[in-house]
Amino acid sequence: MIDSSLFLTLSVVAVIILQAGSAFFAGTETALTAVSRPAMHQLEQDGNVSARRVNRLIDSRHSLIGALLIGNSLTHTLSSSLATGVLVGMFGDAGIAYASAGMTVIIVVFGEVLPKTYAIYHANRVALFFSAPVTAVVFILTPFVRAMEGVTRLTFRMFGASYASSVTLESSMMELRGAIEVHAGEDEVKEERRMLRSILELADVEVGQIMTHRRNAVTIDAGQAPSAILDQVVNSPFTRLPLWKDDPDNIVGIIHAKDMLRAVRGLDAELDKLDVVELASPPWFIPDSTTLQEQLQAFRQRREHFALVVDEYGSLMGVVTLEDILEEIVGDIADEHDEAVAGVRPQSDGSYIVDGSVPIRDLNREFEWRLPDDEAATIAGLILHEARHIPDVGQIFRFYGFRFEIAKRQRNQVTSLRVTPPGKDGSPAE
Repeated sequence: MIDSSLFLTLSVVAVIILQAGSAFFAGTETALTAVSRPAMHQLEQDGNVSARRVNRLIDSRHSLIGALLIGNSLTHTLSSSLATGVLVGMFGDAGIAYASAGMTVIIVVFGEVLPKTYAIYHANRVALFFSAPVTAVVFILTPFVRAMEGVTRLTFRMFGASYASSVTLESSMMELRGAIEVHAGEDEVKEERRMLRSILELADVEVGQIMTHRRNAVTIDAGQAPSAILDQVVNSPFTRLPLWKDDPDNIVGIIHAKDMLRAVRGLDAELDKLDVVELASPPWFIPDSTTLQEQLQAFRQRREHFALVVDEYGSLMGVVTLEDILEEIVGDIADEHDEAVAGVRPQSDGSYIVDGSVPIRDLNREFEWRLPDDEAATIAGLILHEARHIPDVGQIFRFYGFRFEIAKRQRNQVTSLRVTPPGKDGSPAE
């Protein structure tokens, strides 16, 4: 016979061990569910063996969750049964109530809350540290997990429910966007967050939204004297310029400043012999509905940096360059030949004086605003779309939490306005 005190001691030790096992199963389940997949993938690429085990466990998620749930249930059941037997022997039938109350507290606090709370805040560390024992547990319990999966599949089939859903591109993109927005309040990664957000939006933005409008594009009349054309090319801040003949919409080629200067040097300054049209490369026309992602791939495949944007009727709308697309990702790229264009001027009261031609996407990217750009490309276009009429100077509009005051208007065009963004707490601008 085992001494009663020894039996009590062994029972307490067994309950403690079982609860430690319960904490192990609960904590590792939480950690492996919340672990960062990108971090584990990168660690595996760097040769981390534990990260490779974690990724294999996540890939077999059904077996993983099943094994951990079986292990957790077994430890709860055994520890509760053992505690009940001991307390019934000590207090009789009242021991059932004591065991139920005591084990409930122990299981909830030490077997669930504490390990899961720690694991959720240190998911990567816990997952890496316990990857080996969890792998062993999953291997041992695989037969039981497969039997449980069979029962689960049968039950789902009986009720006409889907057992598993495939991961779609849309859900993956949504997960990436959500991961970026999780860090929206951290100024330390503001630039990185802005670039990542822009990359994910390349497939949603059309070239018509970022192009340089034909009104602002620099083009050259091919009918001019070669010397006049040379002067315009040399004085222009751009290296590629469209050539037109007879009509500004009739683009006959794209002249590159280097090609022209090389040709001039070869002619020994005899400019009258220079045929600019023959020197120019053929124009490349693209529809305004082309997305930035498609156009970026096209630029790479054709090894070109310049394209002409046309509408559905074939009319010239503007020009788009490789630099325009890159600027959508990294922000404005200025060099020593770029012209500084004033567009946004911060005011002391927290408002901004904004030129009507400033693109909405530039404002959203710079100040992390959320103004819609699907119906209008510029801030003036947004005002016209929302107002449904041409506003007067001094007129005030409030929408999307912003306050817009028309500052200047030239004929039917809004050229300047004062924009007051919402407060930091999200309250509408006054």
